[in-house]
Parts: sequence; C-alpha cells; structure tokens
Amino acid sequence: MKPSGIFYLFGILLIPISLSISCEKSNDDNPGDPIPINLTGKQVALVKSGNEFAFDIFRKILENEPPEKNIMISPLSISYALSMTVNGADGPTRDSILKALRVSNISIEELNRSYKDLTAALLSVDKKVAMKIANSVWTEQNFSVKKAFIDVLTDYYMAESKPFNINDANTPSIINQWIEDNTNGLIKDMIDQLDPATVMLLINAIYFKGMWKYEFDKAETKPRQFTVAGGGQLEVPSMSQAETHKVFQGEGFTMVELPYGQGNFVMDVILPDNQLNTLFIANLSELKFNEWTKSLSPGKVNLYMPRFKYKYKKSLNEILADMGMEIAFTDYADFTNIADAPLRIDSVLHQTFIETNEEGTEAAAATVVAILLTSLGPDNPLLIDINRPFIYIIREITTNTIIFMGRVSNPLLE
Repeated sequence: MKPSGIFYLFGILLIPISLSISCEKSNDDNPGDPIPINLTGKQVALVKSGNEFAFDIFRKILENEPPEKNIMISPLSISYALSMTVNGADGPTRDSILKALRVSNISIEELNRSYKDLTAALLSVDKKVAMKIANSVWTEQNFSVKKAFIDVLTDYYMAESKPFNINDANTPSIINQWIEDNTNGLIKDMIDQLDPATVMLLINAIYFKGMWKYEFDKAETKPRQFTVAGGGQLEVPSMSQAETHKVFQGEGFTMVELPYGQGNFVMDVILPDNQLNTLFIANLSELKFNEWTKSLSPGKVNLYMPRFKYKYKKSLNEILADMGMEIAFTDYADFTNIADAPLRIDSVLHQTFIETNEEGTEAAAATVVAILLTSLGPDNPLLIDINRPFIYIIREITTNTIIFMGRVSNPLLE
C-alpha cells in the first residue's frame, strides 16, 4: 500500500490456490478474453472462506501498522501453509486453525482435494500469466514423523520432503535458498535463525508475473504530485493511459479493475475519495468486496497510477492467535497427526515483494510455519554431580518397605 491512501488489492492473492506449476507467457499478441472456470460446490465454499480470511487478516495487519508503511500480504500463501499444517493437527487444535482460516462445513479430505483441483484449473487458464506455487516440508533428520502426514502433503500439495540438521549453522541458508529459487530470487534471507527445538518447517512460496492486458506507454510516465499519509506531498513517477476499464464509484471511493493477460487475473485498485482512514479499513469485508465487483461496469478512463516497488515482512503469530488459533502456539497444541511427540507452532513468518510498472506486475510471497518440540518433549540430559553429603534409602519397591537409610558425609571414611 502506498502511503497516500491509495489502497491496492491484488486480486489473484485473494483466492486460495495451490500447486507447484508454472504458466509461461505466450508470444501471442492477441490477449483474448477471460475463460470461465466452473467450480464445484466445495470449491465455491473454499474460495469464499479464502476471501473472508484474506480480508480479515489484511484488515488486522493494516490496523496494527503505522499509516505511512507500505503493506502487502499473500492470503494465498498464508492459507496454503496453514492448510498443510492443519493436516497434522487434531482435536481443538485442528478446529482452531480451521476457524482462523474461516473454513467450515468441509472435511480435511475435501479441503485438500478442492485446493488441488481448483489450483489446476486456475493455473492453466491463462498462458500469458506466469505463476509458480511451490511447497515443501522440512524435517529435522533425527525426528520421526508419521508417513501418512508426509504422503498427504506430497499427494495434494505436491510438497517436496527435505531433511535438515538443526545443529548445522548452514541450515537457515539452505532453506532460504529454496525459498529464493522458488520466488525467482525475489524473497531473500527470510529465516535468520531457528530455535534449537525446531523439528519441522512447512513452507509455501509463490511467484507471479502478469503483463497488463493494456500496457502503459513508458513515454507517458511523468512525475506527478502524490499526497502521503499525514498530508505531505511528493513527486513520484506516474504512469498514464486512456483506456476502457471496468469501474465502480461507491460511497466514498472509486474502484478500477486492471486486467492481466487475457483478463482472468486482475488488479483491483480501490481509491478512497479522501485519505485512507481507520473507518474505511474497518469496513472492509469479503461481502462488500463481492458487491463492489458485481457493480463494476466498463467505462472510458483517464488513468494515472504511480509505479511502486517494495517488500514487506511480518510475524503472524499474534494476529493468527487473535483470529482463533491461539492453542496451536501453546504447549496444549495437538499435532499428533505429525508425530507422537508433543509439538506446537513456534512461528508463522510471512514475507512478500511486489513491483508494478508500465509492463505489468511481478510479485512473490513466502510463508514459513515452524514447528518445535514443547517443554514436555525430550530435554537435554540432566547433570547430577554427587559431590557433597547425601542421603540414601534402600527399599523393596512392591511394598515400598524401607530396609536401609543412611547419609554419606565423607565417602573415604570407613
């Protein structure tokens, strides 16, 4: 989000999809038209849940960040990483993660299958948009994990299964390299260090590149005044075009839809009439957004839009706990579908990057769910150094009958 109050919603990131696959850009100059995708009832429910989650978590992040800070998240990446994680949870822990994801009336099996089928459709619909979504599960080499959990991630999420050594100082770099490789080099150095008790990492990485259906002429990009949060003004490089776009003028804002490729993927830009304030943010919802998109209609537009490029990084622990999955971060968490050892989520880390210019948008995101052994798990060996006077008792264990008792004050005395 640019600090002016221009509010960018990246349409593709509002739909929870998954798969490690690429759609390469076509050389065909004819952009074509959007191709309708027919959804099953479960897929419709999944999209609705994903969009509710998108607005809820985005709104909470906006409310807790200073107005001058650029914000970007990928609800897609977050929901994907947590959906992998929920396959390892059971009981109240599983229910809490589903609650945070706003998923209801759908089984885990249906959730997994809907992700897989919906993703295959979405990623094949527009050859002019390049997208890659990759998943991986990293397991500490000395930790025993249940095969059924790994099999689900492999079958439905196409997750790569990789070992790591928590005692190897190079482990964070190895994992960071995987993330960088799967985001076309846009997400770098995501993990600084790992808790020594970490036994598993569930990672999602996304790369997206869409060329505008109607590209901006670079020769028309000129400096224009831009009002930042607080009322100050800057000169920023602004693109311009006269084109027919779908537009909706609502109460206190204008929304314009900018298509990529053949038009299946779009960027919706929502511009408040005044500064982007807390009341506007508080009123954002999946229900209202659906109403706005249904109200879009084509019209001639003289569009001025700043180029922008930035990155964002955020720990989501507190926000996700507030959204209903607090138990997953505690020693009371139940991840017995991963392993019999007591586990909990240590952190959910999210990092994004976006660049929008005259040609289109390049964006990437990664989400890392770190799981570790709780305090109830195996500890380091306890050091007992009997180097001072002590008491001893000799007893029969079945009756607990004490036979001898004594104190040793000096082992050398006979």
